[in-house]
Amino acid sequence: MKTVVKWIDGMMMVGESASGHAIVMDGPEALGGNNLGIRPMEMLLLGMGGCTTVDVVSTLKKMREQVYNCRVELSAERATDHPKVFTHIHMHFIIEGDHLNEKKIAKAVSLSADKYCSASIMLGKTASVTHDFSIHA
Repeated sequence: MKTVVKWIDGMMMVGESASGHAIVMDGPEALGGNNLGIRPMEMLLLGMGGCTTVDVVSTLKKMREQVYNCRVELSAERATDHPKVFTHIHMHFIIEGDHLNEKKIAKAVSLSADKYCSASIMLGKTASVTHDFSIHA
């Protein structure tokens, strides 16, 4: 996997993926940015959320669960000193569907956290990562 990050001006950068997509990243005005894009550490957390959501949804589909919406809300704490790594990340999944099986959802979330989600497992090397879920019919 290869990506390129190009500095534009101030603290603004454009990240380009090998798949041909781009995203603007920027810092706050207090650090010389213009607040015109997502922060790089926010991007890291969003990547983790995307990775785990793909796992959970695909696992539930394989389990023949009737899922029609899945959202994960992530909250994170960072170290106060440099490097300001994530020290704790909590993922709360909100699953919507028809006649959902709570045990299957718990298993899908655990499989993602413990086995399949590369981002979650990697970030778990510096942060405690916890998860829970709620079911909405």
